[in-house]
Amino acid sequence: MRRIVSSLSAGLTRAACHVLSGYGETVAASRDPVADLRRIAFLLERAREPTYRVKAFRNAANVIDGLAADELTSRVEAGTLTKLAGVGDVTARCVAESLAGEVPVYLRRLEATEDTPLDEATAALRAALRGDCHTHSDWSDGGSPIDEMAHAARDIGHGYLVLTDHSPRLTVANGLSAERLEKQLDVVAELNEHLAPFRILTGIEVDILDDGTLDQKPSLLARLDVVVASVHSKLRMPAKEMTPRMVAAVSNPHTDILGHCTGRLVTGGRGTRPESEFDAELVFAACAQFGVAVEINSRPERLDPPKRLLRLAVEAGCLVSIDTDAHAPGQLDWQHYGCERAARCGVPVESVVNSWSMPDLLAWTADHGARP
Repeated sequence: MRRIVSSLSAGLTRAACHVLSGYGETVAASRDPVADLRRIAFLLERAREPTYRVKAFRNAANVIDGLAADELTSRVEAGTLTKLAGVGDVTARCVAESLAGEVPVYLRRLEATEDTPLDEATAALRAALRGDCHTHSDWSDGGSPIDEMAHAARDIGHGYLVLTDHSPRLTVANGLSAERLEKQLDVVAELNEHLAPFRILTGIEVDILDDGTLDQKPSLLARLDVVVASVHSKLRMPAKEMTPRMVAAVSNPHTDILGHCTGRLVTGGRGTRPESEFDAELVFAACAQFGVAVEINSRPERLDPPKRLLRLAVEAGCLVSIDTDAHAPGQLDWQHYGCERAARCGVPVESVVNSWSMPDLLAWTADHGARP
């Protein structure tokens, strides 16, 4: 879409621009209507608005992005955008306002009511973050394509995004077989050619199996930039079994980050779920010993680990990774939830691995892969 905006601006007649802008004698520079629609979807998603509302703007963006410049121009002039499947009155109005060089009223209202009351420590942590180490795409149970997630991450100021779709055992989340993961690596390599200097880092959220082994071929895990290991099954396993299971996973040379360690759910559509039971002192001691980061999962329904355990991880000298576990673009801006918890628990910024530069992050994960 961005490649046709300039030609659209040139192609609009004076009368059409007058209609689009409401009043005025001069023509404002055209905005990018696709970017504006996606920004609206992003803000709605971040505010946890209903999915159907988010999809209305994202679907309209996809439809508009597929139009030739002259067709979009003629449809805006004729008022026939709403005849396209996926474009309604509200989204059509946003497109018209955007092409007239105005910030769409809908977007202006959302941006005016953004509410991010962060204290100074939280804001400083958020500003230090350079990327997100736990995200999902529509290759597993995410809702958006890889490129859309990447563009959203870049737009909020990240330098990199780690793509960590699920591993094969989690069939309910469309986990990636070894073959599908290898295909994804090719797709990521191709996308990175066009995204530089931003980069998608290859990764996986790999299941920790009952015996503590990881749910993917070791040879394939070795090829990935970042491996997040998480427990998704038998969450009520007794502590005497769960503790060695988690320690075994942490000691695996391919594990970089221990994801949402308690597995709890505190709110949300999936209901609530209690914390898994394990010897946190032993598990965090293993994380510190093997240089594995403890994830601060920023999802509002998780907020995992609880603050008492996060303080214990800090005392143990653990590295941390403040991640969103985003399954959609708007959720990438949830990191402030994790940053607030980190600030409350005294997490030093230098211990946050995704505050590091990309070369430093990759050097750290490569060092894990070299462990015996």
